[in-house]
Amino acid sequence: MKITTSRSCLPALAALLLAGCSPAPDTTQSSAASATVLQSNAAVARAADLSDPASFADARRGFVAAPTGQVKDAAGNVIWDYGAFAFVKGEAPATVNPSLWRQALLNNQVGLFKVADRIWQLRGFDIANLTLIEGDTGWIVVDTLTVRETAAAAMAFARKQLGDKPVTGVVFTHSHADHFGGALGVIAPEDAKARKVPIVAPAGFMEEATSENILLGTAMARRAGYMYGSPLPRDATGLVDTGLGKALAWGRIGLLEPSLLVDRTGQEVVIDGVRFVFYLVPGSEAPSEFVFALPELKAFNGAELMSQTLHNLYTLRGAKVRDAMKWASYLDASLAWVGDAEVVFNQHHWPVWGRERIRNFIVMQRDTYQFIHDQTVRMINAGLTGPEVAEAIKLPSVLQDHLNVRGYYGTVRHNAKAVYQFYMGWYDANPANLDALPPVEAGKRYIQLAGGADKVLAAAQRAYDAGDFRWAAELLKHAVYADAGNRPARELMAKCFEQMGYMAEAATWRNVYLVGAMELRQGPPAKGVTRAAMVDMLQHTPIERFLEAMAASVDGEKADGVRLTINLVFSDLGETYVLDLENAVLHVRRGPPVAGANATLTLTKPFFLQMLTGSAGAKDLLLSDEVRIDGSTIDLGRFFSLIDKADGTFPIVTRD
Repeated sequence: MKITTSRSCLPALAALLLAGCSPAPDTTQSSAASATVLQSNAAVARAADLSDPASFADARRGFVAAPTGQVKDAAGNVIWDYGAFAFVKGEAPATVNPSLWRQALLNNQVGLFKVADRIWQLRGFDIANLTLIEGDTGWIVVDTLTVRETAAAAMAFARKQLGDKPVTGVVFTHSHADHFGGALGVIAPEDAKARKVPIVAPAGFMEEATSENILLGTAMARRAGYMYGSPLPRDATGLVDTGLGKALAWGRIGLLEPSLLVDRTGQEVVIDGVRFVFYLVPGSEAPSEFVFALPELKAFNGAELMSQTLHNLYTLRGAKVRDAMKWASYLDASLAWVGDAEVVFNQHHWPVWGRERIRNFIVMQRDTYQFIHDQTVRMINAGLTGPEVAEAIKLPSVLQDHLNVRGYYGTVRHNAKAVYQFYMGWYDANPANLDALPPVEAGKRYIQLAGGADKVLAAAQRAYDAGDFRWAAELLKHAVYADAGNRPARELMAKCFEQMGYMAEAATWRNVYLVGAMELRQGPPAKGVTRAAMVDMLQHTPIERFLEAMAASVDGEKADGVRLTINLVFSDLGETYVLDLENAVLHVRRGPPVAGANATLTLTKPFFLQMLTGSAGAKDLLLSDEVRIDGSTIDLGRFFSLIDKADGTFPIVTRD
């Protein structure tokens, strides 16, 4: 597999939720649903009452008004299209699992909704919800969507319906970008500072919000394009939902620094006359997260600890595995935290009303995570490996019949593998797998053993015709690894992925399969994720995070035997760092410049961010008034040449 690089001076740093940028048109011909798909989807439709009148009533309850048209950025590019999913209506098409179609219908309730007295939500403006709580003098905003443009559109729409009141508080429930990235579309930093508007977040928020995707942002963003289906067309053979909401918005991601960090469970804060009681739930759905009660309003916000779907213990974009035991324990504690709340509203999906229904909603989620944990551990101790556990584990009917824990986003199968990984790691204890061949080499040998690619392709075609898509894809995986130019193998593998996507109940699995099929036909994207839209967030990121990522991007082979020392001085911050390269390892230390360094680079943080985002290159580095170079320019250039500049377009379904 070759490593592709970009032209920016420093490593590509991309946030998860910029994955895919704008959706590209799909010019390929999709396959029709096979007889196997039709039979499988019909069986799903028979197995549960997917009409689910209570959830549909909840999803529509309190409807005030719906927006129309599109949200555009300053350049006229479409950021969000309210009508993109207008096709999601009526009965499930043949190419969509009917259970997933139900979730897509529920998530397609777009507009402003009244949750309870003084509480409203804007849904369908982004993947997450923007919640408004009416304070004594203005609006308290809970979570600000992913990007500035959709957040501004949501606020403008709400004010049109409810009145033009100022923002008097902002609450970030957790450290994922779809809950804070649109902050600058809600309130300007200058306004927040001048009026002393409280910005409330859980302890550790800034560290997690600015660092989660710095080290591995390029790879996570590339994979997130698969998980969220960003490149797919919006139609019945493409993107219909993400499980959490319709789709990710793409635009400018920003951040407001909190003025108040909640650092203990039970902490009370009064914001514009409204009493909040916060409960910390770190290490569950996010490393930094809280939920909160509004006692006087008899309401409880479950942030993303609670959802109308089974969530991820491992997210398919790639991330650290989450703790199932901890997640279940927080849900158990929530049974007391909700108190006498008459509604639970979360930052995805629709609310739940009524004390008994609230209790049932929480209990079923709690017990699903606990069941997956306990049964996986039981099977591990019986000697099963991760894939074997995933194949064997099944929810009991008492849990499976509750649609709010169905696997529309996370799944029982890949969450069970996550529990295995959490405790046991990657090695399954079979010596044959301790130092197994890499995929391309193994693929070539399997093809040779089978008697050539034609025989493998014929066997895969027979499996495909029999509806055995998993086995067909397994065979074709080796054929495509062995020869990425084998177009018949790629096309048949694409057809397998399509059929598996059409059957998938999880939106994430469907999207992964369908993007995989697209790339088998079209190849990887021509360019990776743009970093320019991240500047509003990156300016809040400590310099150390970027330098850690730089150290993790040194090309070890090129750096072998190279000894260099670079002083890096930020003239506007009063900060100096020494970058010391030896033994093919870059050591970063904050401190005064060292004498005898190969070069000293003095620059401003804004120019540094231009380098990070690719808007400034080597020529700018030499000519800009914001930069001074003392010492050897040649050694400085040599140093930067050792930094691998991954562009985020690496192949996934092939390894060419």
